[in-house]
Amino acid sequence: MPAPYGECCGAPCVAEVVGDHPLDNPVWSSLSGPHAEFADENGSALRYPADVSPFAALPADPDARSWVDLADLIGPGGAVVLTGPAHRPPPGWTATRMVPGVQFDGSAIAGEPDPEAVRLTEADVPEMIDLVRRTEPGPFEKRTIELGTYLGIRRGGALVAMAGERMHPAGWTEISAVCTDPAHRGQGLAARLTLAVAAGIRARGDVPFLHTGARNAPAIRLYESLGFVLRRETSFDLVSPDR
Repeated sequence: MPAPYGECCGAPCVAEVVGDHPLDNPVWSSLSGPHAEFADENGSALRYPADVSPFAALPADPDARSWVDLADLIGPGGAVVLTGPAHRPPPGWTATRMVPGVQFDGSAIAGEPDPEAVRLTEADVPEMIDLVRRTEPGPFEKRTIELGTYLGIRRGGALVAMAGERMHPAGWTEISAVCTDPAHRGQGLAARLTLAVAAGIRARGDVPFLHTGARNAPAIRLYESLGFVLRRETSFDLVSPDR
């Protein structure tokens, strides 16, 4: 098994480089752009509603006021996930969990519709949440489906694989929640759904991108085999104010 990104795998480490590209601060780019309708805002802090997604965002170079704004937005006992710029929470914050991740650019991906893939709706959310709980592709809440198109494959009436759209920086759409029931792995369902979601993204003129864990070697191999290219290393940090 190859070493994970960020651990001497030979992949270019560009996590420290954060500029003006929409993918450098993808949650901020989404909530201040195409996903503005979902944005809860307080001063210079933005977040998705908790039942949509746990992600929040600060400007690339937040000052002390920005962190106060975020704390007020989260509220007592709350927590959010930050990703993109390598923010270091100031005193008065706790980072409960920090997960190394990688971001992939799908500029070379054309996508391919899949005849077996069906569009999932709100009626499918209980099954989607159950599949996510069993496969752990990342956070998925009861309203996450509102962020974009989700496709699934059913076998014997049961949802056995799915993939969909999450963050939406201008000109880009993230492919997310790619997962397959363990009993149905090895059939190429994740690859097929990833390409099917990418085809829909391309059809409306956007470019697909995605994230995965830096230690998730099987997912990294899959995405690279489809033509996704490592863009940068990142982290997914669960943080909460100490109040």
